[in-house]
Amino acid sequence: MQAVFNHKIPHRSHGSGDLEGGSVPEYLRIVADRLGLEPDTSSGMLTTASMDNAVIVSDSFRGLEVTAIVTAGVEINGGRAGDPASYYQEDERFEPVGGTVNIILLIGADLPEYSISRAIITATEAKSAALQQLMAPSRYSNGLATGTGTDMISVVVDATSPLKLTDAGKHSKLGELIGKCVLEAVTNAVGIQSEITPISQRDMLVRLDRFDVDEAQYWKVASTLEGENKRHRFTEELRKVSRNPALVAATASVIHIIDEVSWGLIPENAGRKTAIAIMKGLPQMLDMNVEMPADEILSEYNNILDNWIVATSWIVKNRID
Repeated sequence: MQAVFNHKIPHRSHGSGDLEGGSVPEYLRIVADRLGLEPDTSSGMLTTASMDNAVIVSDSFRGLEVTAIVTAGVEINGGRAGDPASYYQEDERFEPVGGTVNIILLIGADLPEYSISRAIITATEAKSAALQQLMAPSRYSNGLATGTGTDMISVVVDATSPLKLTDAGKHSKLGELIGKCVLEAVTNAVGIQSEITPISQRDMLVRLDRFDVDEAQYWKVASTLEGENKRHRFTEELRKVSRNPALVAATASVIHIIDEVSWGLIPENAGRKTAIAIMKGLPQMLDMNVEMPADEILSEYNNILDNWIVATSWIVKNRID
């Protein structure tokens, strides 16, 4: 029987040569020995996430039980499939990055190898679905993360079980259990390790972070608009209004338009006009008794994001007492 373990990489490590043993394989052999496992019949996964933040989720149907054990850090190296690469591997060098979604999937049934492969696909889809639902950002593009560049998964089945299953896809009950367990476990683990939760995402500035928009950029734009120019007061009001649920909803709508334009699903001009219409309605949406001079401060020649920063900067300045 093969043993599987998930191990935290020491923070002092910066490459394979810095690991005890001088390489990843040798390091894993050392760790397996310390755990009392046979290195040649053990599989190990590495991460910089804390083992104290591991999440375990189980579900069952009749005699079938599935358990997902997950550690998940995505705040540093979360990425989207197809993002620009960090390096081209021409040797055996190892570059530990702060993050990783590691999944150990335990299935209380006997599966042939091709079904185990299907289980990995189903679990991977569930992981990506969890990150999409959390709107976890890629750190290498303006897209949403589908995982990290160092994710790993191990699937353990019971070869002695009388329950023989061959389908681990989404249409099967096994696939449903895998999807539900991994979705819940990844969602909770990302919340614990990376502090990305449904509540933390209810913030305009958090949503705009993947476009490299921050308070400094807001102040740069706001200082060119009419009104009092006191940075500390503006920043204080920006942080406050940024968490307004109505503004977060409008932000989500405009960002999704930006995404769909980038995916080719919406023509850019149509997306820009619709986004500007949303911006014009912000004062009423936020119960402000003032009309935005949209024709003066917004432009159909600017991109959607630039117009959004101008519009919301104007909103903030006009909410300051």
